Amino acid sequence: MRLKLDLHDIFNKGRDIDRALNDIMDEAERTGAKSIEIIPGKGSGQLKKRVLRFLDRKDVKARYHRVEKDSKNFGRLFVHFRH
Repeated sequence: MRLKLDLHDIFNKGRDIDRALNDIMDEAERTGAKSIEIIPGKGSGQLKKRVLRFLDRKDVKARYHRVEKDSKNFGRLFVHFRH
């Protein structure tokens, strides 16, 4: 199972972005999802950088297996889990 998080609606609301990322990570752990598809969009790349910084935090990094940047779509990331 893959969960999906589209950040287009909250791209300029910093606290909401962190909350949405934490919520989807919690849901993935609770449901045993294999991966999360995160869509920061293409834009200027600032939102994608913010998501990658979030995922690079030590406390968050411990929760997932690896991050994959979509080679065909710059505006999409995959977070893979080992449940």
